[in-house]
Amino acid sequence: MNSTGHELITIGSLSMRFLVDGRDTAGHMAMAEMIVQPLAKVPPPHRHVDVDETVHILEGSLTCRVDDCVSVLNKGDYGFSPRGSVHHFSNPGDVPARVLVVFSPANIGPEYFREVADVLGAGGPPDMEMIKSVMKRYGIELAS
Repeated sequence: MNSTGHELITIGSLSMRFLVDGRDTAGHMAMAEMIVQPLAKVPPPHRHVDVDETVHILEGSLTCRVDDCVSVLNKGDYGFSPRGSVHHFSNPGDVPARVLVVFSPANIGPEYFREVADVLGAGGPPDMEMIKSVMKRYGIELAS
């Protein structure tokens, strides 16, 4: 049933391993294990135009901002970023944070993270216009 193959996609201090993607759920949701390395401040503040994101902390902790609300999520805690909200997280701790992430609907999945990894892995300084173009195709906008 699982079509993702559990590929590990790494973008700097962030790694994603999709456990379920939209092909498995008729587009209703995607689920991934995310690892955020210590002292990482990724991703930058952004919003999803039409996707809700839920995170559940499995190990470690994350500092999460959703609009104007900042909270520290520890093992067992969850956070919800409704579509349209500006959100961001960081791992100020000294151990990796392991997080279960659910995107609903599955408009954001492994393809998005592969494309971003390819752009950032092209060598040289990041091409921000190309990153923004990839983000736009998946309904993601950088916050100002």
